[in-house]
Amino acid sequence: MVQKAKILLVDDRPENLLALEAILSALDQTLVRASSGEEALKALLTDDFAVILLDVQMPGMDGFETAAHIKRRERTRDIPIIFLTAINHGPHHTFRGYAAGAVDYISKPFDPWVLRAKVSVFVDLYMKNCQLREQASLLRLQLEGGQPAAGEDAKESAGLLAELSARLAAVEEQAEALSKQLDESADAAAVATAAHLERKLTGLRRALDALEPGAGGGAGQTPAQN
Repeated sequence: MVQKAKILLVDDRPENLLALEAILSALDQTLVRASSGEEALKALLTDDFAVILLDVQMPGMDGFETAAHIKRRERTRDIPIIFLTAINHGPHHTFRGYAAGAVDYISKPFDPWVLRAKVSVFVDLYMKNCQLREQASLLRLQLEGGQPAAGEDAKESAGLLAELSARLAAVEEQAEALSKQLDESADAAAVATAAHLERKLTGLRRALDALEPGAGGGAGQTPAQN
């Protein structure tokens, strides 16, 4: 059974959290509530999340401060953050959101379909990353534990490595197509999303290359962490 991704919803107003849960329930993932920045940071200490929906205006630690803490932690710095705000102070306010590490910045009231689609993209990316990472780990164990280049086990390992490489290549092709589309786009959220995807794919490709027979790292080398 495929494990569900966790989505962190951060808002100090219970009715807003309820509305987000109603919108995102169709994604059939695990939705985790946090009513403050402090509560969100506590949840991030123990759980891994595919994406964070973070309200800007909160008493105490606001969304910008919370995002700054998230980006300072090595464990959480690569988690995509979508800022949600009921106010709009113009380009400067929006720029502050992107400067704080957001991949998107959405003003309320927002289109439920648009929000769900944006979150779905990051959930899919997270699930693909998890799957590729697990496959790479299993393959490494097989290669380290089995006899190198001998018998059916070697053929099976080589076949699994080829399949994993092909799956990653397909994602890389999609990312390349996205980057070409962004050549004519000035959308900061799309650019940030593409950059995040490229970093992930680069790390996964590096880890996969290390598993190839004859790779310089040898059995003791561990895949790159992302």
